[in-house]
Amino acid sequence: MKANAASLVTIFEKKMRLEVPLFQRQYVWSREGQWEFLWEDISRKFGEYLQGRKDAPVHFLGAMVLDQKQTPTTHVEKRQVIDGQQRLITLQIFLSAFRDLCRERGCEDLAKECDSFTLNKGMMAEPEVDKFKVWPTQLDRAQFADVIASGSRAALEKKHPLTRHAYARKWNPRPRMVEAYMFFHDQLAEFFVGNSSEPPLSTEQPLAVRLEECFQALKNALQVVVIDLEHDDDPQVIFETLNTRGEPLLPADLLRNFIFLRAARLGESQEALYDQYWRRFDEPFWRQEVRQGRLNRPRSDLFMQHFLASRQTVDIPIKHLFVEYKFWIDKQKPFSTVRDEVATLARQGDDFRRIVEPKQEDIIFLLVTFLDRFDIRTTYPLLLHMLDTSLTDAQWKEISVILESYLLRRAVCGQTTKNYNRVFLTLTRYLRRDGTSPENVLKYFSELTGESTEWPTDEAFRSAWQSQHAYQTLQNPKIVHILRRLNDTYLSSKSEYISINSPLTVEHILPQRWLGYWPLPDGSKGLTSQELWDSQPGDPRADATRRRNMVLQTFGNLTILTQALNSSVSNSGWKDKKLELLRASLLPINQELHAVESWDEITIEERSKVLFERAIKIWPGPR
Repeated sequence: MKANAASLVTIFEKKMRLEVPLFQRQYVWSREGQWEFLWEDISRKFGEYLQGRKDAPVHFLGAMVLDQKQTPTTHVEKRQVIDGQQRLITLQIFLSAFRDLCRERGCEDLAKECDSFTLNKGMMAEPEVDKFKVWPTQLDRAQFADVIASGSRAALEKKHPLTRHAYARKWNPRPRMVEAYMFFHDQLAEFFVGNSSEPPLSTEQPLAVRLEECFQALKNALQVVVIDLEHDDDPQVIFETLNTRGEPLLPADLLRNFIFLRAARLGESQEALYDQYWRRFDEPFWRQEVRQGRLNRPRSDLFMQHFLASRQTVDIPIKHLFVEYKFWIDKQKPFSTVRDEVATLARQGDDFRRIVEPKQEDIIFLLVTFLDRFDIRTTYPLLLHMLDTSLTDAQWKEISVILESYLLRRAVCGQTTKNYNRVFLTLTRYLRRDGTSPENVLKYFSELTGESTEWPTDEAFRSAWQSQHAYQTLQNPKIVHILRRLNDTYLSSKSEYISINSPLTVEHILPQRWLGYWPLPDGSKGLTSQELWDSQPGDPRADATRRRNMVLQTFGNLTILTQALNSSVSNSGWKDKKLELLRASLLPINQELHAVESWDEITIEERSKVLFERAIKIWPGPR
């Protein structure tokens, strides 16, 4: 057999038909299983090319095995696909979506160029079959032909419109290849055109230029390994060998081998370096797996990913970790010796442990505890950078307030977290260039604009605080954190310190099931959901019920308890509930309820305003 690396589009350059044998399975790739991962790989290379990082390492998308098929000289050359048919078909679908987007956006020349990689040209014995670069199994051929040959999304949607059964809420799924095309077309459109909340990458460049740059990325930065079988090779044996499941080496294993082999080659003592710096990475702490996205990863891999991202200030997907680290060492030569390299890794490894296993006396404890409760780990490269500087405790406190305020205000306002990786890597790059200080951190966040990255103003924060359904944007641990921080503001220097060791629970002061014991302000009973549905416009009871339901889930109606109330007490009227609330909790935030004689919509709105005034002091806004 012969194995060669080929670019993603080069394998489709030749006038040839890659034919999937009839005995192979139908197309089974899916959005969650493969399409999203493939798009992550491709979009990352697109981003590198648009940002001028064309010297980044080539990314391999996998392997495919082809067997030569005897073809009459008058026909299009044929190869039989022994392994890799799912990938080949998906790449053809992707190229078709890219081609059609180019055509929709007026880039006809580039669309025609893409056509040459999806359809064969010239003389063919069987044009209706031979024109396709890939030819799947029989049951998939009709939908594949529609995707490749329709020429536009609109034409494909006309052939495969959305349908649904009578009374069904969901649309029926379209054929899988059609769904794949729609997925890639949607992703490409968002990448190149943007959406209502976020502009596209490198928007300062014309769309035609960006499309051309990314087409060059397809040609040069994304490759596959093509294995051509020769006459004596047994296709079945090779297929089974390639698909045998072994135990893969982890990125951290590959990196250790890479580092210590270089140490030996350069005459540096491997044993001394291991004992002094690397031995700590063999402790059980580093082998423990934690969830990262959809997968579990050992902490050693996550540390190396965040460390490299912190140093390069670009996103480093964990599956590319070894290649990216090796490229960084070989290309940029950031360390004069391997000793300097492993000493830095050891020092920053200790910093990483401070982040994921914080001690209460550590100056970063409050910040990393907040980040854990809000499940924000995209800040880790930034934290590793800051821990490797000489920030004072006072500076750490200032930066902690800024970071928590930025993230918490956005969470309360229900704003997206999807751009945080880019936000914090850009901040890391900015601090490396201009210096790490609270003033530069504040300046960076204050200058961010657009819904996807902005730091909400006091006005936006107030509006969400007083009117938004807290549980629609926040989960229970986040609400507990907010109320706990508010509780601390009621403590004074003369207050007796209360240690809270048990989990806190959130209590709705006006209970969620309020209809039984909590009449409306005019004394009437509130309406059930069905009664609200049936009510007429202008019905005063319906309006009063809706108003109550609106304030029910706002911060003005929420508190925390060290011991949960039983349901009968929780749902009882204010007079009885107030006594139990005060008895069940000594927290200062609840002692404020002593003087409250009644609890209704007006009381909730007033308490919401009082709590907000405390909130903006804890979490100040942009300046």
